[in-house]
Amino acid sequence: MTKYQESSISNAAYGGCGCLLLLMGIGVIGAIALPSFLSQGGRTPQSENKQYVSAMNKAQQAVFIETSAFSTSFDALGIGSITETTNFKYSIRATKKAAFNYGVSKEKDLKSYVGGVFIVPAKNFEPNAAKEERTTTSILCEADSLGTIKPAEPTYENGKIACGKGTTKRSK
Repeated sequence: MTKYQESSISNAAYGGCGCLLLLMGIGVIGAIALPSFLSQGGRTPQSENKQYVSAMNKAQQAVFIETSAFSTSFDALGIGSITETTNFKYSIRATKKAAFNYGVSKEKDLKSYVGGVFIVPAKNFEPNAAKEERTTTSILCEADSLGTIKPAEPTYENGKIACGKGTTKRSK
């Protein structure tokens, strides 16, 4: 067997699952690092909330890739089962078409976050994708006002994702 043939066989063996392995690896690293990351001193409570809701969004996307459904369980997300910290209460609401991840402030002087993960046609991101192929897209929204009220859910309509009323899009 030539060196070229060995290389082709090796590449073929790994070609189909590289993306899935990468996402699983990210999930494992997140599960190990996230609890200590959230407990770091010097981090602002607002940053803690933003980071955790963003991690929930990413985990929902990984779960969807593996199972073709969203999760309502923190354990299934693989990021630990932290549902509450000193300053925030975390929760999940999942439907057949979307998952909403909340970080609601327990304090009057902090802002809440909501993340949304939506199932969309893969053609929206990859022109060569099959017509029936689906993927996900996500958004992270911050409440415009301080307080303990659960923020409005983001929406996905007519191919566009947007934050709900009273919230503003933040970087992921």
